[in-house]
Amino acid sequence: MTELPGIRSLWLDTAPASDRTGTPLPRETDVAVLGGGIAGLTTAYRLAKAGRSVLVLEAGRLAAGVSGHTTAKISTQHGVKYASLAKTKGVEAAAMYAYTQAAALEWIATTATELGIECGFTRADSFVYTTKPETLESLEREAEAAAEAGLPASFVADVDLAVAAVGAVKFAAQAHFHPRRWLLGLADEIERAGGTIMEGVRAEGVDELGGTKVRTSSGDVRAAEVVVATHYPMLDRGLFFARLEPVRDLVVAGPVEGGRSPDGMFLDADTHHSVRGYLNDGVPYAVAGGEHYRVGDSVDVESRYERLAGWASAHAGMPRATHRWSAHDLSTLDSVPYVGRYHPASRHLWVATGFGQWGMTGGTAAGFLLADLLTGRDNPAASLYDPNRFDLGSAISTVENSATVAKFLVGDHLSALRKPASLAELALDEAKVTRDGGELVAAYRDPDGELHAVGAHCTHLGCLVAFNNAEKTWDCPCHGSRFGVDGSVLQGPAVRPLPKKRERR
Repeated sequence: MTELPGIRSLWLDTAPASDRTGTPLPRETDVAVLGGGIAGLTTAYRLAKAGRSVLVLEAGRLAAGVSGHTTAKISTQHGVKYASLAKTKGVEAAAMYAYTQAAALEWIATTATELGIECGFTRADSFVYTTKPETLESLEREAEAAAEAGLPASFVADVDLAVAAVGAVKFAAQAHFHPRRWLLGLADEIERAGGTIMEGVRAEGVDELGGTKVRTSSGDVRAAEVVVATHYPMLDRGLFFARLEPVRDLVVAGPVEGGRSPDGMFLDADTHHSVRGYLNDGVPYAVAGGEHYRVGDSVDVESRYERLAGWASAHAGMPRATHRWSAHDLSTLDSVPYVGRYHPASRHLWVATGFGQWGMTGGTAAGFLLADLLTGRDNPAASLYDPNRFDLGSAISTVENSATVAKFLVGDHLSALRKPASLAELALDEAKVTRDGGELVAAYRDPDGELHAVGAHCTHLGCLVAFNNAEKTWDCPCHGSRFGVDGSVLQGPAVRPLPKKRERR
């Protein structure tokens, strides 16, 4: 068994931040941005520079959520994307998507230099490769479609990685960086431009009638415009719960043998394992990702970490992981993010979500688009990213996603009811969802012997949570909410904790 470290992100571990908790809540603002990740902070920065008064509300700490738990590749190569986009949406749509992502990449490069943000921005070629001859044809089509979309794409026969690749799509001059250092730099600039940033304040609701009002854990604030950039939209309107699929990707990082990190960024088209290099205080590191699964699915997450660490050791020269974490991703029905009006009738409520594992360029592009929409500037990409688009393919995907949710909603209840277990018999570091008297509880006994029992129904829409044995969390398989063993909300769309049932030794 591979020995692994505790759960901690390399990016959070190496970028301490100022404490922005305790900031007084203003009574009103031009724009309230909910969420302090890459989409929210980019939007806030663009609007603050345009002269708007901006308030950023972050329930936790800045850049410590999804944006602080990625592999942080700034690339227009989003897996095998462009051939599919050209087929389903047309060549012009594929080109527009490519343009917005490339513009985001170059803006980060230019702005990091202009503002002097030391975020380890490094140019690197990006590759999607295969070791299977039967996958070659699809990669050749992808290279052609990406080049037609205006990207620096080509098909190559091999890659500089210890894998038996038989071909790859190469995107030249892409990049990677330290995401939290970048976002903390943007936060400083927002405040210099007159914006207000509050940490530890959870948005609990938005009232759209009679003027837009945000209800928060620290009181109410009126805003002319509200941007929901909370990763999973926290308002139950717009049917986003039926149009987003939540998945988690695992990540491990550590020093490499021989003092040489991978020179490029590499993604296996078939297994979806990936790796990139990083220079951590002068020490070459590898950052490897993969082993994704639907949030809350009943899988052994710990064993998946072990498989990923084994892959990184065999193929990226990383014998020991010093950090490991999970990236939480949402995919839309058609693989294009939802950015724009929250629902068809909304006038002052906006959303950015569904970046599908490519949030560094996707979230940045969303910030550009939202800033344009909120300041009345035309943006030719608005229709492509419109959250209220719908077609036959989307309808089919909605039905399929709803069927998956129904499976968890009904099947998990039946399983828990059939197999009641005594909470007193839980072993150390063991967890169960079971019937306790007349109710279902989610119970975990920690290594010190303390029993933590909370309600087993997600406070979003009532699905049963499942235990994540690596991160020691209760995760909802329906829409991706995550809770601590004490019931506290770690990630939405849930905004209320799981109720505590009892705690005892």
